[in-house]
This record gives sequence, C-alpha cells and structure tokens, in this order.
Amino acid sequence: MFSLTLARKGYLNQLQYRKAHLLRMLASVAIGYVYMSIWAGISHDQSLGEYGLQGMLSYIAFNQACIWILFPTAGLGIDGMVRTGQIAHELMKPMLFFWYLLSREWGQLIYQFLYSTVPIYLIYVIFLQIQIPQHPLTWLWTLIALMLSAYIALCISYLVGITALWTTESRWLWHVHHALNMLLSGFFIPVAWLPGWLKTISLLSPYPCLQYYPTRIYLELDPVTVLGNSLIWCCLLTTAAILMTHTMRRKVEVQGG
Repeated sequence: MFSLTLARKGYLNQLQYRKAHLLRMLASVAIGYVYMSIWAGISHDQSLGEYGLQGMLSYIAFNQACIWILFPTAGLGIDGMVRTGQIAHELMKPMLFFWYLLSREWGQLIYQFLYSTVPIYLIYVIFLQIQIPQHPLTWLWTLIALMLSAYIALCISYLVGITALWTTESRWLWHVHHALNMLLSGFFIPVAWLPGWLKTISLLSPYPCLQYYPTRIYLELDPVTVLGNSLIWCCLLTTAAILMTHTMRRKVEVQGG
C-alpha cells in the first residue's frame, strides 16, 4: 500500500510540469521525424531487409515514442542523497531502499507513458500512418514487454546511482549507460544489423530488452518467447540490486551533512 502511495505522489508531482512536458513531447516528435527521414533517404539505395521502408519508419517511430519510459531520474537521485547526507536518513526507513525508490519512480514513468509515449505514438499513427499490430493479443504482449523494459531500466538506473556510495559521483556512469543504450538497444539501428562483434555484445547485455524486443513484438516480427530474455534480466538485475543494497547498508560513506 505504501508503494502505491509513493507512486501516486511521484505521478502527481509530474503533473505540475505538464506545459514544459508538452513542449518536450513536440520536440520529441520532430526529432523522431528527422530519424525517419534519414531512413527514408537510405531506403533509396537499400531494401531495408524484412522491415521495408514502412516497417523501418514504424520501427523508429515506436522506439521514439517509448524512449520516455526508459530514462527515469538519473541514478534515481541517489548521488544527490549521498552529497547531502540524506542517504543516511533514507536507509533508516523500514522499507527496502531499492523498493522505496522504484515505487517512487513508477509514478513518474506512468506519467511519462500517459503524457509522452501515448501522445507521440498517436501523432505518428494519425499523421504518418505507421504500422499497427494486426492481432489483438500483440497489443497485450507489447504492453508486457514495455513493462519489463521499464523495470529493467529502473534496475540499471538504481545500480548506476548506488555506485555514488563508493565514488561519491555517478553521473559520468549514467552518461555511459545512456550512450550504451542508444548504441546497443536497437534504438536507431536494429541489433541484427550491427557489426558481428557489436551484435554479440548487444545480445549478451540487457539493452535489447529495452527497445529491440518490444518493438519487434509490436511489429509482429518476433515471437513472444523473446520475453524470456527480459525475464532473465529482470531476475538478475533485481538480485544484483538487492545484494548491492545489503552491501551498502554494511558500509556507507557519506559526503556532507
């Protein structure tokens, strides 16, 4: 129940910035259109494989719409807690620190889904006529895939943030994570089209679970069995996060108050 309260507060907090988010959403639509224009130009000389031009445009559009649920607060704000000393107070709460932060972030991600992902997607569907699933169950599996990808993104962000307990600064690692996500998640280039060695690295990482698998499920190019990879990474990252939390409780170094 407390988790729902935290999520609700996170959601309501985001409602205060609706006008700013509207401008950001429109900018995101424009950026996605630029990406699609690039692939439209490439299609003059390339067949674009199993996607075709319309499929590739739909691939980019769907990724652009969904990206907003994959970037929670950088490091879940843990680095700021470390610098101010607030981390000591947060760790004293009876709720597991990991679940506490995730509950708070879920409210924000739900807001992003409703006020960024859905509007961007609808704009692309209405004005650019991107592909939509032919089978009703595909919508359900796509939603499940996005929920798993959002959870994986939260876990990664938590693990990035918690490094601030040892380095007192984790923002640089967040930027590395952002760059790896853009490269290895299939956001702009499908993972199957990456060079051999880079494709291998990508498939061994959790990044394809963030965008590549959900988008291919949406386009009905992959079976739902690929979600097994997402479930495995959810379990592995959750275990790592809980173990790191227990380690953090035993040895905490705080800068500041």
